[in-house]
Amino acid sequence: MGRVDVMLNQEIGMAQGGVYHVPVLLQESVDGLNIGVGGCFVDVTFGGGGHSREILSRLDKDGHLFGFDQDADAEQNAAGLDAGEEEGTKRFTFVRSNFRFLKNFLKYYGVEQIDGLLADLGVSSHHFDDSERGFSFRFDGKLDMRMNQRAGRTAADVVNTFGEKELADVFYLYGELKQSRKLASAIVKARQMKSIETIGDFVEVVKPFFRSEREKKDMAKVFQALRIEVNHEMDALRDMLKGATEMLRPGGRLVVITYHSLEDRMVKNLMKTGNVEGHEEKDFFGRVEAPFKLVNRQVIVPSDEEMERNPRSRSAKLRIAEKI
Repeated sequence: MGRVDVMLNQEIGMAQGGVYHVPVLLQESVDGLNIGVGGCFVDVTFGGGGHSREILSRLDKDGHLFGFDQDADAEQNAAGLDAGEEEGTKRFTFVRSNFRFLKNFLKYYGVEQIDGLLADLGVSSHHFDDSERGFSFRFDGKLDMRMNQRAGRTAADVVNTFGEKELADVFYLYGELKQSRKLASAIVKARQMKSIETIGDFVEVVKPFFRSEREKKDMAKVFQALRIEVNHEMDALRDMLKGATEMLRPGGRLVVITYHSLEDRMVKNLMKTGNVEGHEEKDFFGRVEAPFKLVNRQVIVPSDEEMERNPRSRSAKLRIAEKI
């Protein structure tokens, strides 16, 4: 049995009697960090702790890992994670925060530079499988979708208060839905009759716009768009990538797993040009000035075996770059 199989058979962040999240591209992403002697690393998407456990298994006593997650359930998964503490050596620190504040919190802990950062931008299976969180159209419940349930507006707030154009933009930009304007119009009309508060309420309004053969796929895009808006995911990703670029030491690695085109484009642009917009800055000789060099020029995707074992890994893309 290989290391991946061992990891997948361990308890990786249990919640409500099930597996919190199966880590995607586990070996490939942690290999990409190029962990050596000592070093300071960051897992900005701790979740169930799968990637963090693998990173810790490769760190020596002088290494340290910071795990970021804004979700209370994820914080529970971090309890007792670091076996090094038994030897009097603390190798892991959990930070209950959105990863957009990466730089501020690292500075708070006295960290000036890091040797590697890993981000798995997928939503944990736990969130999709928890009917109370409102992430999936498979259940009925409150239309919430907040990663951090301590603050911020819910998905219900968005669909009940956004103007028609604002809603259409959300569905078009974040869900890439051609019928975005029709969806927005229907939502505005429906909420005039009664407030849209539950998943069932919302699905009842948008379902008629999807053909039966594409219903699940298009519904998933609608929910994805709302989730991105509720959690300001694109803004948070932009801030995190900027902070990571500033905090990585020369030779440090940036390892990112993306799941849809918008976030993948931002990551690819940053690694090639140094900014998420993809604007190239050139020196006097016309050479592109970028803070990274690509480690994998071809995007890394899960194997057929992994996709069969974990269907939620199918859209994953892994990119790795090294700070110059």
